[in-house]
Amino acid sequence: MTDLIDILFTTGLWSSALRIATPLIFATLGALLCERAGVLNLGIEGIMTFGAMIGWLAVFMGADLWTGVIVAALCGAAFGLLHSGLAVVLGLSQHVAGLGITLFASSLSYYIFRLAVPVQGTPPTVEPFQPWPVPFLSDLPLIGPTLFSQTPLTYLALVLALAMAYILNRTPIGLAIRITGENPHAAEAQGLNPIAIRIGAVVTGSALMAMGGAYLTLAAFNSFFPTMVQGRGWVCIALVVFAMWRPGRALLGAILFALFDAYQLRLQTNFGKAVPYQLFLMLPYVLSIVALVVMSRKAKVPRALMKPYRRGERG
Repeated sequence: MTDLIDILFTTGLWSSALRIATPLIFATLGALLCERAGVLNLGIEGIMTFGAMIGWLAVFMGADLWTGVIVAALCGAAFGLLHSGLAVVLGLSQHVAGLGITLFASSLSYYIFRLAVPVQGTPPTVEPFQPWPVPFLSDLPLIGPTLFSQTPLTYLALVLALAMAYILNRTPIGLAIRITGENPHAAEAQGLNPIAIRIGAVVTGSALMAMGGAYLTLAAFNSFFPTMVQGRGWVCIALVVFAMWRPGRALLGAILFALFDAYQLRLQTNFGKAVPYQLFLMLPYVLSIVALVVMSRKAKVPRALMKPYRRGERG
Protein backbone atom coordinates (compact mmCIF):
# COMPACT_ATOMS: atom_id res chain seq x y z
CA MET A 1 0.00 0.00 0.00
CA THR A 2 2.88 2.36 0.79
CA ASP A 3 4.27 1.86 -2.70
CA LEU A 4 0.89 2.70 -4.25
CA ILE A 5 0.80 6.01 -2.39
CA ASP A 6 4.46 6.85 -2.99
CA ILE A 7 3.94 6.60 -6.76
CA LEU A 8 1.43 9.45 -6.58
CA PHE A 9 4.08 11.84 -5.30
CA THR A 10 6.73 11.18 -7.93
CA THR A 11 7.68 13.86 -10.44
CA GLY A 12 7.77 11.29 -13.24
CA LEU A 13 4.10 10.39 -12.76
CA TRP A 14 2.83 13.95 -13.01
CA SER A 15 5.14 14.89 -15.86
CA SER A 16 4.01 11.79 -17.77
CA ALA A 17 0.36 12.58 -17.01
CA LEU A 18 0.67 16.02 -18.58
CA ARG A 19 2.27 14.53 -21.69
CA ILE A 20 -0.47 11.92 -22.00
CA ALA A 21 -3.11 14.61 -21.45
CA THR A 22 -1.88 16.92 -24.22
CA PRO A 23 -3.61 15.25 -27.20
CA LEU A 24 -6.74 14.86 -25.05
CA ILE A 25 -6.71 18.58 -24.26
CA PHE A 26 -6.53 19.57 -27.93
CA ALA A 27 -9.24 17.14 -29.01
CA THR A 28 -11.54 17.77 -26.04
CA LEU A 29 -11.41 21.52 -26.64
CA GLY A 30 -12.26 20.88 -30.29
CA ALA A 31 -15.23 18.66 -29.43
CA LEU A 32 -16.38 21.12 -26.78
CA LEU A 33 -16.33 24.02 -29.24
CA CYS A 34 -18.42 22.05 -31.74
CA GLU A 35 -20.96 21.05 -29.11
CA ARG A 36 -21.28 24.52 -27.60
CA ALA A 37 -22.43 25.61 -31.05
CA GLY A 38 -24.94 22.73 -31.17
CA VAL A 39 -23.06 20.18 -33.33
CA LEU A 40 -21.96 16.74 -32.17
CA ASN A 41 -18.75 15.79 -33.98
CA LEU A 42 -18.25 12.03 -33.89
CA GLY A 43 -15.64 12.36 -36.60
CA ILE A 44 -13.09 13.08 -33.88
CA GLU A 45 -11.42 9.66 -33.90
CA GLY A 46 -10.83 9.73 -37.65
CA ILE A 47 -9.76 13.38 -37.67
CA MET A 48 -7.19 12.71 -34.96
CA THR A 49 -5.88 9.73 -36.94
CA PHE A 50 -5.59 11.75 -40.13
CA GLY A 51 -3.93 14.63 -38.26
CA ALA A 52 -1.40 12.23 -36.79
CA MET A 53 -0.63 10.78 -40.22
CA ILE A 54 -0.53 13.94 -42.33
CA GLY A 55 1.46 15.94 -39.77
CA TRP A 56 4.05 13.18 -39.58
CA LEU A 57 4.09 12.72 -43.35
CA ALA A 58 4.69 16.44 -43.94
CA VAL A 59 7.72 16.35 -41.64
CA PHE A 60 8.91 13.07 -43.14
CA MET A 61 8.79 14.71 -46.58
CA GLY A 62 11.02 17.56 -45.42
CA ALA A 63 8.80 20.15 -43.69
CA ASP A 64 9.69 21.48 -40.25
CA LEU A 65 7.73 20.40 -37.18
CA TRP A 66 5.54 23.50 -36.89
CA THR A 67 4.64 23.23 -40.57
CA GLY A 68 3.59 19.65 -39.87
CA VAL A 69 1.28 20.86 -37.10
CA ILE A 70 -0.19 23.53 -39.39
CA VAL A 71 -0.75 21.00 -42.19
CA ALA A 72 -2.54 18.72 -39.73
CA ALA A 73 -4.73 21.59 -38.52
CA LEU A 74 -5.66 22.59 -42.09
CA CYS A 75 -6.58 19.02 -42.99
CA GLY A 76 -8.63 18.75 -39.81
CA ALA A 77 -10.40 21.97 -40.77
CA ALA A 78 -11.17 20.45 -44.19
CA PHE A 79 -12.83 17.45 -42.56
CA GLY A 80 -14.70 19.85 -40.31
CA LEU A 81 -15.94 21.70 -43.38
CA LEU A 82 -17.15 18.40 -44.82
CA HIS A 83 -18.89 17.46 -41.59
CA SER A 84 -20.54 20.86 -41.25
CA GLY A 85 -21.68 20.69 -44.87
CA LEU A 86 -23.47 17.43 -44.13
CA ALA A 87 -24.72 18.09 -40.61
CA VAL A 88 -25.24 21.87 -40.60
CA VAL A 89 -25.99 22.96 -44.16
CA LEU A 90 -27.89 19.85 -45.26
CA GLY A 91 -29.23 19.09 -41.79
CA LEU A 92 -28.37 15.37 -41.94
CA SER A 93 -28.00 13.23 -38.83
CA GLN A 94 -25.00 14.44 -36.87
CA HIS A 95 -24.38 10.90 -35.59
CA VAL A 96 -24.29 9.35 -39.04
CA ALA A 97 -22.27 12.18 -40.59
CA GLY A 98 -19.71 12.05 -37.78
CA LEU A 99 -19.27 8.29 -37.91
CA GLY A 100 -18.93 8.54 -41.68
CA ILE A 101 -16.16 11.12 -41.25
CA THR A 102 -14.37 8.81 -38.80
CA LEU A 103 -14.51 5.85 -41.19
CA PHE A 104 -13.49 7.96 -44.18
CA ALA A 105 -10.64 9.81 -42.45
CA SER A 106 -9.24 6.68 -40.81
CA SER A 107 -9.28 4.70 -44.06
CA LEU A 108 -7.83 7.61 -46.04
CA SER A 109 -5.04 7.95 -43.49
CA TYR A 110 -3.92 4.37 -43.97
CA TYR A 111 -4.29 4.58 -47.75
CA ILE A 112 -2.16 7.73 -48.09
CA PHE A 113 0.40 6.42 -45.60
CA ARG A 114 0.87 3.21 -47.55
CA LEU A 115 1.13 5.11 -50.84
CA ALA A 116 3.88 7.29 -49.40
CA VAL A 117 5.61 4.68 -47.24
CA PRO A 118 5.80 1.10 -48.54
CA VAL A 119 5.46 -1.75 -46.06
CA GLN A 120 8.62 -2.02 -43.94
CA GLY A 121 9.66 -4.04 -40.95
CA THR A 122 10.37 -0.91 -38.93
CA PRO A 123 8.27 2.24 -39.51
CA PRO A 124 10.36 5.25 -40.58
CA THR A 125 10.83 7.99 -37.99
CA VAL A 126 11.24 11.76 -37.77
CA GLU A 127 12.94 13.98 -35.20
CA PRO A 128 10.09 15.00 -32.84
CA PHE A 129 9.59 18.09 -30.70
CA GLN A 130 11.98 18.18 -27.76
CA PRO A 131 11.15 19.50 -24.28
CA TRP A 132 11.61 23.23 -23.80
CA PRO A 133 12.57 23.82 -20.15
CA VAL A 134 11.51 27.28 -19.00
CA PRO A 135 14.50 29.04 -17.42
CA PHE A 136 14.38 29.18 -13.60
CA LEU A 137 10.81 27.82 -13.44
CA SER A 138 11.88 24.35 -14.59
CA ASP A 139 14.22 24.15 -11.58
CA LEU A 140 11.36 24.42 -9.07
CA PRO A 141 10.80 21.21 -7.06
CA LEU A 142 8.02 18.93 -8.40
CA ILE A 143 6.14 21.62 -10.33
CA GLY A 144 9.19 22.58 -12.40
CA PRO A 145 9.83 19.24 -14.14
CA THR A 146 6.07 18.62 -14.34
CA LEU A 147 4.82 21.87 -15.82
CA PHE A 148 7.83 23.76 -17.15
CA SER A 149 9.85 21.03 -18.88
CA GLN A 150 7.37 20.01 -21.54
CA THR A 151 7.32 20.22 -25.34
CA PRO A 152 6.00 23.42 -26.96
CA LEU A 153 2.78 21.67 -28.03
CA THR A 154 1.93 20.98 -24.39
CA TYR A 155 2.39 24.65 -23.56
CA LEU A 156 0.20 25.52 -26.55
CA ALA A 157 -2.54 23.15 -25.37
CA LEU A 158 -2.60 24.76 -21.92
CA VAL A 159 -2.72 28.26 -23.40
CA LEU A 160 -5.53 27.28 -25.76
CA ALA A 161 -7.59 25.91 -22.86
CA LEU A 162 -7.29 29.22 -21.01
CA ALA A 163 -7.93 31.20 -24.21
CA MET A 164 -11.06 29.21 -25.05
CA ALA A 165 -12.42 29.69 -21.53
CA TYR A 166 -11.96 33.43 -21.92
CA ILE A 167 -13.38 33.59 -25.44
CA LEU A 168 -16.49 31.55 -24.67
CA ASN A 169 -17.32 33.39 -21.46
CA ARG A 170 -16.00 36.93 -21.98
CA THR A 171 -16.27 37.87 -25.64
CA PRO A 172 -19.09 38.61 -28.12
CA ILE A 173 -18.08 35.73 -30.38
CA GLY A 174 -18.22 33.36 -27.41
CA LEU A 175 -21.69 34.64 -26.56
CA ALA A 176 -22.76 34.09 -30.17
CA ILE A 177 -21.51 30.50 -30.06
CA ARG A 178 -23.28 29.81 -26.78
CA ILE A 179 -26.56 31.33 -27.97
CA THR A 180 -26.40 29.29 -31.16
CA GLY A 181 -25.92 26.12 -29.13
CA GLU A 182 -28.84 26.96 -26.88
CA ASN A 183 -31.34 28.50 -29.30
CA PRO A 184 -30.23 29.23 -32.88
CA HIS A 185 -33.57 30.89 -33.65
CA ALA A 186 -32.94 33.41 -30.87
CA ALA A 187 -29.50 34.00 -32.36
CA GLU A 188 -31.12 34.60 -35.75
CA ALA A 189 -33.50 37.09 -34.15
CA GLN A 190 -30.47 39.02 -32.89
CA GLY A 191 -29.13 39.35 -36.43
CA LEU A 192 -26.62 36.50 -36.17
CA ASN A 193 -26.13 33.75 -38.73
CA PRO A 194 -26.40 30.42 -36.84
CA ILE A 195 -25.31 28.39 -39.87
CA ALA A 196 -22.10 30.39 -40.30
CA ILE A 197 -21.41 30.24 -36.56
CA ARG A 198 -21.88 26.47 -36.48
CA ILE A 199 -19.69 25.97 -39.54
CA GLY A 200 -16.96 28.13 -38.03
CA ALA A 201 -17.12 26.25 -34.72
CA VAL A 202 -16.97 22.83 -36.37
CA VAL A 203 -14.10 23.82 -38.69
CA THR A 204 -12.08 25.32 -35.83
CA GLY A 205 -12.89 22.45 -33.48
CA SER A 206 -11.87 19.88 -36.08
CA ALA A 207 -8.56 21.69 -36.60
CA LEU A 208 -7.89 21.36 -32.86
CA MET A 209 -8.72 17.64 -33.00
CA ALA A 210 -6.20 17.13 -35.80
CA MET A 211 -3.56 19.00 -33.79
CA GLY A 212 -4.17 16.53 -30.97
CA GLY A 213 -3.45 13.74 -33.42
CA ALA A 214 -0.34 15.51 -34.71
CA TYR A 215 1.01 15.65 -31.16
CA LEU A 216 1.11 11.86 -31.07
CA THR A 217 3.44 11.57 -34.05
CA LEU A 218 5.44 14.79 -33.68
CA ALA A 219 6.00 14.91 -29.92
CA ALA A 220 4.84 11.80 -28.03
CA PHE A 221 6.27 9.42 -30.65
CA ASN A 222 8.27 9.86 -33.84
CA SER A 223 6.46 7.58 -36.29
CA PHE A 224 2.93 6.75 -37.43
CA PHE A 225 0.90 3.57 -37.24
CA PRO A 226 -2.83 3.38 -38.06
CA THR A 227 -4.09 2.35 -34.61
CA MET A 228 -2.09 4.85 -32.58
CA VAL A 229 -5.07 7.03 -31.57
CA GLN A 230 -6.51 4.00 -29.72
CA GLY A 231 -9.92 5.39 -28.88
CA ARG A 232 -8.71 8.72 -27.52
CA GLY A 233 -11.34 10.47 -29.64
CA TRP A 234 -14.17 8.65 -27.91
CA VAL A 235 -12.61 9.43 -24.53
CA CYS A 236 -12.67 13.12 -25.47
CA ILE A 237 -16.39 12.95 -26.27
CA ALA A 238 -16.94 11.63 -22.74
CA LEU A 239 -14.62 14.27 -21.27
CA VAL A 240 -16.80 17.03 -22.75
CA VAL A 241 -19.76 15.71 -20.74
CA PHE A 242 -17.55 15.31 -17.67
CA ALA A 243 -16.47 18.93 -18.11
CA MET A 244 -20.08 20.14 -18.38
CA TRP A 245 -19.05 21.91 -21.61
CA ARG A 246 -16.60 24.18 -19.77
CA PRO A 247 -13.00 24.51 -21.03
CA GLY A 248 -11.48 24.73 -17.55
CA ARG A 249 -13.16 21.52 -16.47
CA ALA A 250 -12.18 19.94 -19.78
CA LEU A 251 -8.53 20.67 -19.00
CA LEU A 252 -8.84 19.13 -15.54
CA GLY A 253 -10.74 16.12 -16.91
CA ALA A 254 -8.06 15.41 -19.52
CA ILE A 255 -5.33 15.61 -16.90
CA LEU A 256 -7.32 13.37 -14.54
CA PHE A 257 -7.76 10.67 -17.19
CA ALA A 258 -4.09 10.94 -18.15
CA LEU A 259 -3.11 10.63 -14.49
CA PHE A 260 -5.07 7.38 -14.25
CA ASP A 261 -3.34 6.16 -17.40
CA ALA A 262 0.14 7.10 -16.21
CA TYR A 263 -0.60 5.52 -12.83
CA GLN A 264 -1.66 2.20 -14.32
CA LEU A 265 1.54 2.06 -16.39
CA ARG A 266 3.58 2.31 -13.21
CA LEU A 267 1.40 -0.25 -11.47
CA GLN A 268 2.10 -2.64 -14.35
CA THR A 269 5.82 -2.13 -13.82
CA ASN A 270 5.67 -2.71 -10.07
CA PHE A 271 2.94 -5.34 -9.79
CA GLY A 272 2.56 -6.72 -13.32
CA LYS A 273 3.80 -10.18 -12.36
CA ALA A 274 1.21 -10.63 -9.62
CA VAL A 275 -1.85 -9.16 -11.39
CA PRO A 276 -2.96 -9.63 -15.03
CA TYR A 277 -1.95 -6.55 -17.02
CA GLN A 278 -5.47 -6.28 -18.51
CA LEU A 279 -6.76 -5.14 -15.13
CA PHE A 280 -4.30 -2.26 -15.15
CA LEU A 281 -5.32 -1.29 -18.70
CA MET A 282 -8.95 -1.15 -17.54
CA LEU A 283 -8.19 1.12 -14.59
CA PRO A 284 -8.23 4.58 -16.28
CA TYR A 285 -11.42 3.76 -18.19
CA VAL A 286 -13.25 2.35 -15.17
CA LEU A 287 -12.32 5.33 -13.02
CA SER A 288 -13.27 7.70 -15.83
CA ILE A 289 -16.67 6.03 -16.23
CA VAL A 290 -17.30 6.41 -12.50
CA ALA A 291 -16.31 10.09 -12.62
CA LEU A 292 -18.43 10.60 -15.74
CA VAL A 293 -21.51 9.06 -14.12
CA VAL A 294 -21.12 11.24 -11.04
CA MET A 295 -20.54 14.47 -12.96
CA SER A 296 -23.05 13.90 -15.79
CA ARG A 297 -25.97 14.09 -13.38
CA LYS A 298 -25.22 17.76 -12.94
CA ALA A 299 -24.40 18.44 -16.59
CA LYS A 300 -26.49 21.00 -18.46
CA VAL A 301 -26.52 19.96 -22.11
CA PRO A 302 -26.71 22.75 -24.73
CA ARG A 303 -30.40 22.69 -25.62
CA ALA A 304 -29.88 22.80 -29.39
CA LEU A 305 -27.21 20.10 -29.42
CA MET A 306 -27.81 17.64 -32.30
CA LYS A 307 -30.85 19.62 -33.46
CA PRO A 308 -30.63 20.76 -37.10
CA TYR A 309 -31.26 24.43 -37.76
CA ARG A 310 -33.18 25.63 -40.79
CA ARG A 311 -33.45 29.31 -41.45
CA GLY A 312 -36.90 30.77 -40.96
CA GLU A 313 -38.38 27.85 -39.02
CA ARG A 314 -40.01 28.40 -35.68
CA GLY A 315 -37.93 27.33 -32.68
